[in-house]
Amino acid sequence: MKIKPIVITFSLLLMSSNALADDDCDDPIAGWQPRENLRQQLESEGWTVFRIKVDDGCYEVKGRDPDGHRVEAEYSPATFELMEMEREDDDDDDDDDSRGKSGSYSKPISEEQAPRKGIIKGRPTVTVE
Repeated sequence: MKIKPIVITFSLLLMSSNALADDDCDDPIAGWQPRENLRQQLESEGWTVFRIKVDDGCYEVKGRDPDGHRVEAEYSPATFELMEMEREDDDDDDDDDSRGKSGSYSKPISEEQAPRKGIIKGRPTVTVE
């Protein structure tokens, strides 16, 4: 058995895993801008922001884009650079014919129906102490 091909294979696998796994934001916390600034910027562009939270060092925004589509987007906390965006209807797992029958998912939500600051009536609340 030759060792050289095995060593080369393992070294290539190790190098490629580092390149694929680095999709997090790595801005130093001292350089982060407040979440409220991101909310104001997005709302001035026509977004309806439901929630902004920190996930993997990025600001994760859930809301509706100016076209009325539900989206989840990740922004760099220091520069507000868009890192990744996903529309909720882009998921291939949820291809269900019953969604189109009710019509509730196909209509964009109006501003008066959208929850402000993530508060939705009728949902249970959790207090962490």
